[in-house]
Amino acid sequence: MGTEKVALVTAGGSGMGAEAACKLSADGYKVAVLSSSGKGEALAKELGGVGVTGSNQSNEDLKRLVDLAVSTWGRIDVLVNSAGHGPRAPILEITDEDWHRGMDTYLLNVIRPTRFVTPIMQKQKSGAIINISTAWAFEPSAMFPTSAVFRAGLAAYTKIFADTYAGENIRMNNVLPGWIDSLPATEERRDSVPMKRYGTSAEIAATVAFLASDGAAYITGQNIRVDGGLTRSL
Repeated sequence: MGTEKVALVTAGGSGMGAEAACKLSADGYKVAVLSSSGKGEALAKELGGVGVTGSNQSNEDLKRLVDLAVSTWGRIDVLVNSAGHGPRAPILEITDEDWHRGMDTYLLNVIRPTRFVTPIMQKQKSGAIINISTAWAFEPSAMFPTSAVFRAGLAAYTKIFADTYAGENIRMNNVLPGWIDSLPATEERRDSVPMKRYGTSAEIAATVAFLASDGAAYITGQNIRVDGGLTRSL
């Protein structure tokens, strides 16, 4: 125990989270997966790992995942935070309750598990946290209001976390996917992308795996766009 690299993936039952779990497993990580559907637990077992059926909005479920990984392998090297889908509506029609649901889905989904894994990474003097965010975090779209608002907040949280823990060799970065093949495809959306195609969940997973790797050891506090050129920054 304590010699194998270990990755936790939340909301990993399908889509980009599941693809990230598969890629990290292929790269040699032991994986622990959380999902509310049970698919994450089943996937983890297929990959030779462990899983918990529960919610990333529950501190108790997240602690079960962390405790299971530590009791099984003795360490946590990587945390990947994926997310489900939050409320969508015209911006003035979003209720207080739905704004709170959006915060739970897109911001606290990162903050909660980060609280649990950071002390473990501090003891190891190493760790990488990768959050799957959105290309619209900095160029918000009315199509995804709660996602854009709270993932802009996630970018701020990530910078503060990175500043605080970089000296202890704990890194945090965000991956910003654009139109990905886990979403329904439309010609209008495809044509809006300079590369004229949807991205794939596998391409997002490859970016996650790079940020988890030693090759990214000098990268922290960043927002990495993986969107075919849809959004650009200086």
